[in-house]
Amino acid sequence: MLIPLLQLAVVAWLPGAVLFRLPVARREARASLDPEERLFWAVILSVSISASIALALAAARMYSLERLLLADGILALALAAAVRFRLRLQGARRPGLSALLPLALVALGLWRFFPPAEYVIGGKDPGVYINEGIQIAQRARLLVEDPVVASVPPFARDLFFPSHERPDYYGVRFMGFFIRSPDTGTVVGQFPHLFPASIAIGYGVDGLTGARRTVGWWAILGVLALYFLGARLVGRTAAWAAAALLTLHVIQVWFARYPNAEVVMQALLLAAILASSRGHADDDPFFAPVAGGLLGLLLFLRFDTVLGIGGVGAGLLLGTLAGGRVRASFVGTGLAVAALAAVYMRGPMQAYVTLPIVYLTSLRAWQYLAIGLAAVLAAWLLAARARGWKLSPRGASWIPTGIVLVLVGSALYALYFREPGGRLAAHDAYALRTFTGYYLTLPALIAALLGYALWARHAFWRAPELFTTVAIFGLTFFYKIRIVPDHFWMARRFLPVILPGALLFACAAALAPGARRSSTRRLGGVIGLVFVGLLGLQYARASRPLLAHVEYAGVIPHLEKLAAGLAPDDLLIVEGRDAGTDLHTLGLPLAYIYDRPVLILQTPLPDKVMFGTFLDWARTRYRRVLFMGGGGTDLLSERWGARVVAADRLRVPEYDEPGYEYPRGPRIKQFDYTIFELTAPSGTWNEAVDLDIGNQDDLNVLRFHAKEETEGRSIRWSRNVSYVLVPGIRADYRTVTLWMSNGGRPAAAPTADVRVDLQGTRLGEVRVGQGFQPYVLPIPPGLAASLAARAQPVQLRLETEPWVPELVIGTPDDRALGVMVDRVAVK
Repeated sequence: MLIPLLQLAVVAWLPGAVLFRLPVARREARASLDPEERLFWAVILSVSISASIALALAAARMYSLERLLLADGILALALAAAVRFRLRLQGARRPGLSALLPLALVALGLWRFFPPAEYVIGGKDPGVYINEGIQIAQRARLLVEDPVVASVPPFARDLFFPSHERPDYYGVRFMGFFIRSPDTGTVVGQFPHLFPASIAIGYGVDGLTGARRTVGWWAILGVLALYFLGARLVGRTAAWAAAALLTLHVIQVWFARYPNAEVVMQALLLAAILASSRGHADDDPFFAPVAGGLLGLLLFLRFDTVLGIGGVGAGLLLGTLAGGRVRASFVGTGLAVAALAAVYMRGPMQAYVTLPIVYLTSLRAWQYLAIGLAAVLAAWLLAARARGWKLSPRGASWIPTGIVLVLVGSALYALYFREPGGRLAAHDAYALRTFTGYYLTLPALIAALLGYALWARHAFWRAPELFTTVAIFGLTFFYKIRIVPDHFWMARRFLPVILPGALLFACAAALAPGARRSSTRRLGGVIGLVFVGLLGLQYARASRPLLAHVEYAGVIPHLEKLAAGLAPDDLLIVEGRDAGTDLHTLGLPLAYIYDRPVLILQTPLPDKVMFGTFLDWARTRYRRVLFMGGGGTDLLSERWGARVVAADRLRVPEYDEPGYEYPRGPRIKQFDYTIFELTAPSGTWNEAVDLDIGNQDDLNVLRFHAKEETEGRSIRWSRNVSYVLVPGIRADYRTVTLWMSNGGRPAAAPTADVRVDLQGTRLGEVRVGQGFQPYVLPIPPGLAASLAARAQPVQLRLETEPWVPELVIGTPDDRALGVMVDRVAVK
């Protein structure tokens, strides 16, 4: 326990503490800060420095936690030695009762933000981030040299990772991991590596648990950044209330436990705004380059951080018009880090920047015109300012007024008048209504707009960066949300700036006395406390179900057990995404956390000749070739056999994620799979077929739903068209018997008429009733003889008109259901 704590102290405190205490750039100004804010800056600087060093080491293919600790230690020692260890802050404030406020926020965050999700599987962004970070920790580099990819013979690549015919990458290894070169096996993660670098640090300190906890620590830093920024602008009381509400809020709680880059953006961007305000409004030379460095570092996180950079830049530009100045150290540091980011984006992240480039090159004409006019206006204003021109006090006062009018007018339009139509999608048109109705509440939005207006008039020039950044994020994302509109997925857009900004200004309107007359302060304070208290109760009530929920709890022990059953010289082939299950998501952690050879099939209908040739090659390299299936893949062939070696069912909690309504709570996600060893031909070809559907049938079904159990039977629901794969037909086979049930179709659903074809020949049509019954269809003798001569698997095709329970009876089941199939016999 002591060693991890010492490691954390070096990574998250030492270099920042030394840098903060250097006797340069008016150290006495930093000494006058509250001790709790000094500690915050030591931590945020250290975390930023450590993550940057980790990125640099990984880019140089030499990352390890030991090297990072050594680099942090050498940097701290070199800085201290350069000033002869004169690091004492003379006249520094001592801790007082105010230190209890951020301490309480940390305690609240520890309660609300842990334990984190067990989201280590693939399929979506969280699993990509976790596996990217662990790959940095395990393989010491950003670009992974994957020996399994490099070993696949060129003739077989299309089975697992066909070329996408793109210049920036060859194909996809796993979802979120691009193959740069199949010959060398070079693979790169989809997302920039700043957040994964911090995950790598957490993994080095405390293994997989430390990697998962990283997001929660970033969320606590985001809460503290909001508190210190708000305390400077509107006072401690309102700032603490806003930070506490953020800690209670369902969006913050969800994403503090769910790996994502937005919480990192929240912490770094709010800290950068605070640093910029201190560096420019307070004329503190230390914080200006800190702000520039933090903003530049955001470019290694997500592309949409350019909105934050633009927001800070717009605020500083407006500040210069009112007589302020932008420090050269801010610009120089920011440009230096941005230049490194440009090299990084043109190198490892070339595929990542393709989509933003496509977006920027496909704007409408009026959008290009607006951007051009804004650039020309900004250049003209800067040139005029350089010649000594500045706005008069009266003119300067109109800037915040104009921003308030635009923001309030846009909010009223989006709340009450904006409707979908043409190219305007419903989730974009209703974005502000969604945020207000489901997450913020209308009273809180009104208070936020009021607080924004009051404090823009009262204190705009103390932190213009905050006001402009909140406005830019709001106008951008409430115009186009640019994300799949699933809850809580789309709420990521509100997390970095919109939610904390709205809470800060709402609490400022309710609790900060600076914008109210003295005669109304006492009554207003009481009303404000009641208002904030009611908001806190509402937010706590909404997030209460999340406190007992751990997304995918239990998946890690199951993966560890699964990996333990695989030897390093076993090859596991996993069914692809199109098989109808999410088993492919297990392949990513098995390969990139537990270091097992894994390949994902591209299609449930692989080329049999190509696969057979690959299998012959694979047996010369691996001890066993295994296949994991659950949804159905056509891998029956007379060229190889299939022996069941394991079968299991994993059930984990997964939170509801509807598109246009609030999540209802956790549900169960099921991974039901069978593992087969692909062996030499078994000699059982063309034997009588009697298939128990839903029980180790993964090589015999296609386009069915996942396995289920009902009435003591293992079954599968068919789709509109589903297939049963029969190993072979003998000339004397005469009947196909299917045990089926309509599953209790309601009267509003279409009748369960099933049309049955055998290898393209119609056998007949049956109407399936309620309860499981055998339905017998004859096989014409001539058809049986012709199929027997082929000595190949035969497709039994089931076609029916499906129904969707969600649409017909309102239950939360959006599957298109055919009929229940329990057993198929061919004799």
